[in-house]
Amino acid sequence: MMIPACPLVDLPRGEAHRLDIEPPITVFHTEDGELYAVDDTCTHQDASLADGWVEDCAVECPLHASKFDLRTGAVDAPPAKRPVRTHEVFVENGTVYVRPSAEPVPHVPPCVLPRLAGERA
Repeated sequence: MMIPACPLVDLPRGEAHRLDIEPPITVFHTEDGELYAVDDTCTHQDASLADGWVEDCAVECPLHASKFDLRTGAVDAPPAKRPVRTHEVFVENGTVYVRPSAEPVPHVPPCVLPRLAGERA
């Protein structure tokens, strides 16, 4: 399944675009012109990585400064201990698309699980 994210011209370098799906995914456009997509929720606490800071190929969580490698999802700096899922990104006819990961369950903090299950917390 391919999900259209946004027109490439609407995603400047150094910026992010959040897809409001469950679970949310964010597409990052690095200063080098590369596109990456990861689960939007920090694995440490419920914070949107789209609101974080992108430097090189990493995003820093705005809440507690955990860093994640945009290429692999690996944790580059604590307090997060678990990686975020990565997703395939490609551009076709000027539109950015995301193909969500086949991994069944994202690594999210426990406080987010009820939301993903469709329950009210």
